[in-house]
Amino acid sequence: MLVPITALWAGLLGVLMLALSARVVQARVSENVIIGDGGNALMLQRIRVHGNFTEYVPMVLLLMLLIELNGTSAAVLHALGGGLFAARLLHAFGPARASAASWARWRRSCCCSRRRC
Repeated sequence: MLVPITALWAGLLGVLMLALSARVVQARVSENVIIGDGGNALMLQRIRVHGNFTEYVPMVLLLMLLIELNGTSAAVLHALGGGLFAARLLHAFGPARASAASWARWRRSCCCSRRRC
């Protein structure tokens, strides 16, 4: 059975993963770091963005595959795939602009402090 929608989003996310990998390699070359992060904040940030991607995206794609095989509508699958892609894109380039504090972190801390989480 073909799964064209999941395959589409897996392909687009694969291209994004290659871009994230290239950013890690570029930072390794420019910062002259061979193994680990070398205590370099830029390296640590790029390694974590790439690592976070590889920790979460495969499971979401697997779940998308399962719901596509079970006949979920194309609109739902595209919404999930598009949302995942947008979130990963924002995560990939958002932390690079915010060293310690950002609007998203501030908003989360405000919401959690009111709910005591």
